[in-house]
Amino acid sequence: MSGPATGTAPVLELDDIQGTVLRRRPDDYHGVYLLYRIDDPAATKRSLRAVLPKITSAADWEQPRPFTLNVAFTHQGLARLGVPQDSLASFSEEFRAGMAARKEVLGDLGANDPGTWLPPLGGADVHIGVMIIAETPEGLSEPVEAAGRLAGVSRIYRLDVGVPVTGREHFGFRDGISSPHLLGSTDRPLPGQDTVQPGEFLFGYPDESGEPPKGPTPDVLGRNGCYLAFRQLYADVAAFRRYLHDNADSAEDEELLAAKFVGRWRSGAPLALAPDRDDPELGADPTRNNDFRYQEDPRGLRVPRGAHIRRANPRDGLTDTVVATNIHRVLRRGAAYGPPLPDGVLDDDGVERGIIFVFLGASLSRQFEFVQQVWLNDGDFTGLGSERDPLVGDHDGTGVLTVPARPVRRRFTGLPRFVTVRGGEYCFMPGLAALEWLTTLPDPVAEAPAAPHAPKPEDDR
Repeated sequence: MSGPATGTAPVLELDDIQGTVLRRRPDDYHGVYLLYRIDDPAATKRSLRAVLPKITSAADWEQPRPFTLNVAFTHQGLARLGVPQDSLASFSEEFRAGMAARKEVLGDLGANDPGTWLPPLGGADVHIGVMIIAETPEGLSEPVEAAGRLAGVSRIYRLDVGVPVTGREHFGFRDGISSPHLLGSTDRPLPGQDTVQPGEFLFGYPDESGEPPKGPTPDVLGRNGCYLAFRQLYADVAAFRRYLHDNADSAEDEELLAAKFVGRWRSGAPLALAPDRDDPELGADPTRNNDFRYQEDPRGLRVPRGAHIRRANPRDGLTDTVVATNIHRVLRRGAAYGPPLPDGVLDDDGVERGIIFVFLGASLSRQFEFVQQVWLNDGDFTGLGSERDPLVGDHDGTGVLTVPARPVRRRFTGLPRFVTVRGGEYCFMPGLAALEWLTTLPDPVAEAPAAPHAPKPEDDR
């Protein structure tokens, strides 16, 4: 496993980096995700210049701000804006292909197949993505109005997100606790937080190899930018509650089983530090709730090796393997959508609710796709054979969770699908200088119209 990043901290160009890359969202927020199709590239570029002053950078984040607004583009969107072909070709293969085309790698098959996704997700019309976050519902008005200044576009998607009234995601767990710290960022790492080189997540800086990752060209386009993976995930909360109810001996045992699924109690308290009972005070303390490792629990007696957080970030649990965990870290920005299922309800109410997963990083394949394919949907890397992530894995009713225990382990079988992919996109989030550069591009040369032809007999009707 790679150790913490060391050496002289690089100077990050905070005023050129879009803010959501480096800064966590507030504990309580309201947000909007918007997707646009570009109809008139020239008008879009002119209007983008007017929106630029509202786009939030990572500079002076400590100062109070009523909202944040950030912008990203799909490959088709960059092409529509007139990015030259040689620059388009410099982006990674998976970005150019798009998320829907990577379904075999991501395991988006069956119920998760792109053919079942909610339109326009996965389609050719998604060109621009806008993410807006505010601390109050009223704070959304100004940034939504600013995004509305985009011209030459059609808004084809809007999803309102935020933190449920419970303060937890729909399955009931405190979210967003563990995240890597970027060397050179102005905030200090919390206890237990791994520090990684900024090039793991931003182009133009060294990554864990000591060299800057290969990014899109020219430099003005790639520098301070990153890839973004957007996933809308439906949460079948009723199915999760029923499984706990049907496979536990008591209400207390239900909570323990839920914690074994995730690796944390619903309060956020990690099983590694509170293995027998929940500790809400620990769960709410950011100086303690992420300060743990797995080497003292090799068998998974505290945290099962298949638990969600142990899969998504194995920490030091793979020390004796060839896997360098720091090159597969995920920088995540999540949000919930839809109303919570009322407490105690075990039957689905037919309401759409779930999680928006946003990945940010320098490599879609080495980071997001690797974690999705190997750590979440495979068990071989941790000696669990065909077992998948018990909560977010691609289950079909035959899934298994192994919970080590003394004297006899417990095996929970028949895991149904708790999370279903509703759709997603691969995007690129440029730096602010790159955004300005995009507005200066000449419009793509339109293809010459086809020469008129004499009508065929069947044309004359």
